[in-house]
Amino acid sequence: MTKENRLYVPKGGDLRKSLISECHDTFWVGHQGEKRTYALVQRAYYWTQMQDDVETYVRIWLICQQDKADNQKKTGLLQPLPIPKSPWESVSMDYISGLPKVGDLGSIIVMVDRLSKYATFIVAPKHVTGGTEAHPFFKHIVKYWGLPKDNVNSLAFSGPSSSKFSDPNFL
Repeated sequence: MTKENRLYVPKGGDLRKSLISECHDTFWVGHQGEKRTYALVQRAYYWTQMQDDVETYVRIWLICQQDKADNQKKTGLLQPLPIPKSPWESVSMDYISGLPKVGDLGSIIVMVDRLSKYATFIVAPKHVTGGTEAHPFFKHIVKYWGLPKDNVNSLAFSGPSSSKFSDPNFL
């Protein structure tokens, strides 16, 4: 069956994929991209949703994705955090999760003074939230060392309560 001198390709099997592959992957065409691959396929063949099939094929082609130019802004160099002037002025916090659950406890909150590197380890519920994080912070850090000027939170937890807790106007 033909349409405007183009051969109809029925659905089923790998024929459509093979035709797209021939018009995209082979050495003589050189991985031209979605538009040019579609133009090559539609010269001789047609089927419904041909353009969608070509776009999907090209987008998931691993070699093309690895060689594609990165249009995103390049990240700058990492900048170190300033060194605190006194102990407990700055605290970093991290979370160890995925531990075997004992009762309702299944994670550990690690709080470290950034100047002295003194660490405090606190058992916590399996799923730590900003509310469950604040109580041990005040009980184990503020009670003994005072309120730090800043804290550095792990990227592992960034719930809405945590962002409030990190706010300097929290109190």
